[in-house]
Amino acid sequence: MVEPVERDSRGILHPRAGLEHFTLERFTPSADVARFVDRYWLASWHLPDGQRHQQQVLAHPVVNVVFEGDTATVTGVQEERVTKVLEGRSRALGVMFRPAGFRPLLGRPLSAITNSVLPLAEVVPGWEPLRIADGASGETLSASVDKALTALLPADAQPSERTTGWAERAATDRELRRVEDLAAIAGVTVRALQRAFNDHVGIGPKWLLRRYRLYEAAERAARTADVDWSALAADLGYADQAHLIREFTAAVGQSPGRYRRS
Repeated sequence: MVEPVERDSRGILHPRAGLEHFTLERFTPSADVARFVDRYWLASWHLPDGQRHQQQVLAHPVVNVVFEGDTATVTGVQEERVTKVLEGRSRALGVMFRPAGFRPLLGRPLSAITNSVLPLAEVVPGWEPLRIADGASGETLSASVDKALTALLPADAQPSERTTGWAERAATDRELRRVEDLAAIAGVTVRALQRAFNDHVGIGPKWLLRRYRLYEAAERAARTADVDWSALAADLGYADQAHLIREFTAAVGQSPGRYRRS
């Protein structure tokens, strides 16, 4: 079940402030498509003339396909913080793939498009772009994309699906803190795990583990009035509080304390 943004805002920095400027709906893919796609999302905004909002995102380690106006783009895994500027009135429909979920459509290592934003027509020529009509509901738009993906995605099992399972285990199991531990669970060598992640996910397993630890820290900061940063650092597997602060500040652009206050 896809969680609403009110319960899961991972990756959206300053979510309360952001949701004053845009709405975000999420929709569940059909069972067949859900092998590769995590969710569909629809962001809508209508800002007064002259007003703009800069929304920062610490992206998930996945590919997103985004339809906005007449454009359709493929966004590979983004290692750095991303800023989206919202102005005027518009909507964007996104397809958020599962980790490694886009690999069968790309047909080559996902690391080839890491930190890239490319036209959909260049990446998946058979996927017809979708125009986001003003009157169409999120359910209608996501159903249209789901139908297109049903025809495009393979029915047979893919090697990348095994990597999807490993990546999602790393994202949800808070006891997993080291690449060596994930490799042991997967039953492969560390080197084999790294090769699979770079090919199928687009980044290494160490980066993915670090990103989900930062999500947890940011969620605590956004939703908890008084955070014990030392205890949280230990809980998330950091060597000490200073290590957490350094990593959080580098990724988010603010220290954890300043982020919570703002």
